[in-house]
Amino acid sequence: MWDFPLFPEQASTVAGRVDSLYFFLVTITIVFSLLIAFAIAFFAIKYRRGNNVDRSNPLSESKTMEAVWIGVPLVIVMIIFFWGTNVYFTIVRAPKQAEDVYATGKQWMWKFQHIGGQREINELHVPVGKPIRVIMTSEDVIHSLYFPSFRVKQDVLPGRYTQLWFEPNKPGTYHIFCAEYCGLQHSGMIGRVVVMDPVSYQRWLSTGKGGGGSTTGDAGTGSGESMASAGEKIFQQQGCASCHMADDATRAPQLKGLFGTQVALKNGETITADEQYIRESILRSGAKIVEGYEPVMPVYQGRISEEDLMQLLVYVKSLAAPAKNQSGGTQSATVPGTATGEQARGTAQHADVPAANAKSGSK
Repeated sequence: MWDFPLFPEQASTVAGRVDSLYFFLVTITIVFSLLIAFAIAFFAIKYRRGNNVDRSNPLSESKTMEAVWIGVPLVIVMIIFFWGTNVYFTIVRAPKQAEDVYATGKQWMWKFQHIGGQREINELHVPVGKPIRVIMTSEDVIHSLYFPSFRVKQDVLPGRYTQLWFEPNKPGTYHIFCAEYCGLQHSGMIGRVVVMDPVSYQRWLSTGKGGGGSTTGDAGTGSGESMASAGEKIFQQQGCASCHMADDATRAPQLKGLFGTQVALKNGETITADEQYIRESILRSGAKIVEGYEPVMPVYQGRISEEDLMQLLVYVKSLAAPAKNQSGGTQSATVPGTATGEQARGTAQHADVPAANAKSGSK
């Protein structure tokens, strides 16, 4: 028996919905193609040269035919539009409880890092039944992260963050491809995603081993240092804390509780402090100046790697807003994994990198 499936296995919660829409489009295409082909053949035979038929072509009109000709295509197109829109918004809106994984595309490999610090190359371990959000960027050219069995794909762009999400619904090992031509070895930029049962996945997170397959490169290091903890070290090494974590908020914008909030800029605009804003604020500190501050923060473009930048991003996202104590004052609060080796959860609040606009010369 030939094992040659026409389509990849459906291994995510959205795969069946994508396939249903696709099969509907294929069916509509086939039906109308056959109707048009039949009409062409019928009239070609009926009105072939020498055949005795009425060729006077008298003028006539049919309101019924016009209504059908307009109404049927309109109904079909609207079905496709609303169906496709529904599937699209499902694919692009990650659930709030999704677990974050960070990915970097590089000629010609995929590098993944879990919130807990585990690293993988050309391989990704995930638990079954858990939404996974992949936040990604490229170190060089445009790539495209593609999980055929999950029916999700997203371009990976240099200089910015993009994301996709999926929820695997069956254990197994599935393909990872780059779906954008990225150079001579583009066809070799492949990998695999290992979907594991929750128990095996937790074992893999702690030891780098599990029931879903072997690791690749430095995959599954299980170093015990979360991305937030590593980001905090970079934050301290670069001198960012001297301004952004100081008690005197007049020196630089405070980062605790920043992510996801609205930031007022010096030019009068208001912007959401998301991943892209934090990234830009670190690399090009003068791009968007926070109201009340001057553009004196150093520029880190070319001075920090993409992976270090992601760790800084996770650290800032992990900073919770200061909590009021019983005396009415405030005390700092961070989510688990910020300053310890404890694995940070993917549901932690997002927060971007040190605000690009500090009053001091430090980050």
